[in-house]
Amino acid sequence: MSCLMVERCGAIAFESPDQNAICFCMLATANSGEIGTKKKVKRLLSFQRYFHASRLLRGIVPQTSLHLLDEDYLGQAGHMLSKVGTWNFDIFLFDRLTNGNSLVTLLCHLFNTHGLIHHFQLDMVKLHRFLVMVQEDYHNQNPYHNAVHAADVTQAMHCYLKEPKLARYLTPLDIFLGLLAAAAHDVDHPGVNQPFLVKTKHHLASLYQNVSVLENHHWRSTVGMLRESGLLSHLPVEMTQDIEQQLGSLILATDISRQNEFLGSFKIHLDNDDLSLEDAEHRHFILQIALKCADICNPCRVWEMSKQWSERVCEEFYRQGDLERKFELEISPLCNQHMDTVPAIQIGFMTYLVEPLFDEWRRFTDNTPLTEAMMSHLRKNKAKWRALHHHQPYRGDDGSGQRSEVAEAGP
Repeated sequence: MSCLMVERCGAIAFESPDQNAICFCMLATANSGEIGTKKKVKRLLSFQRYFHASRLLRGIVPQTSLHLLDEDYLGQAGHMLSKVGTWNFDIFLFDRLTNGNSLVTLLCHLFNTHGLIHHFQLDMVKLHRFLVMVQEDYHNQNPYHNAVHAADVTQAMHCYLKEPKLARYLTPLDIFLGLLAAAAHDVDHPGVNQPFLVKTKHHLASLYQNVSVLENHHWRSTVGMLRESGLLSHLPVEMTQDIEQQLGSLILATDISRQNEFLGSFKIHLDNDDLSLEDAEHRHFILQIALKCADICNPCRVWEMSKQWSERVCEEFYRQGDLERKFELEISPLCNQHMDTVPAIQIGFMTYLVEPLFDEWRRFTDNTPLTEAMMSHLRKNKAKWRALHHHQPYRGDDGSGQRSEVAEAGP
């Protein structure tokens, strides 16, 4: 059985009575669309998606109406979309204004403004169906890895694609892949990291032999939704296969454990000045780097948004740590809320992961206004976390962070 077939039949679940630990699922009734019993069962992979698809097949109108495409362009949400290319874009406000549909609304807008709908002759009903599938496959109960994070990464990716050194070389396919990979890069994320899946012998860890487990899952899930929605069914088979493979390459690049691999290659290219963006392979590599930057750009946002993301990701870490403590497992690095403070975690994250990557991104972009703004926010935010750390009670951490721990447990 192929990995994709196993994905479509598999489960993201843990044998635990703790609802906050993603161990319960709510069974829905296909005829009525109501939430069913709270009986403890394994949460079927993409259960919401299959229920949504069954309603479409039965002719029942899904809860997310196609009117969303028009209505969300009105009022404040429409005004915000006119400034979607600015770095201070408030994705939390946008999500509230769109009634929790920030990812669908943002992608529809960006696909339209980039001319992708016309270029690829995309069917609007199929496009909306696919985007709803992606959005609904994110777990809203995750403090960090949810659809708002996906929308935030997509908005950042849009900003990076507009950087002058890159923009003039990008093809419609490059833009399509970049935006789609950003939107789906964490789809169906269970709210725990790869080491947790490995040590609990989760079936996904076995399926992918403990290598880029979550990233492979995100990619295969995305491919399944593309095929189920029929979004690309009108394109030549060779082209759809190429799109699926390139999507995989982009999403797999977000594996934080591969940070040094990509950072090393990036440095070598910049030192040798041998990046030729007319070359498709080099453009794809820069798209991988751009997606990696977008995925961890929270420390480069304005303090109000950056702080909120930091607290969210640490809350997700702490939930995993509480789950591990409950079942007498070794608590993963950065997941012990009694020892690991938010300031200490963030200082380590910025020092060992964010700063090295964005220093090289600044070299690549020739220090554009966007890059200058991001680096300025990064410096100021780190200073604020240091000040907060200095005034917090001692918890057994010196605030410097551990390189291996941050790399292993980072978002």
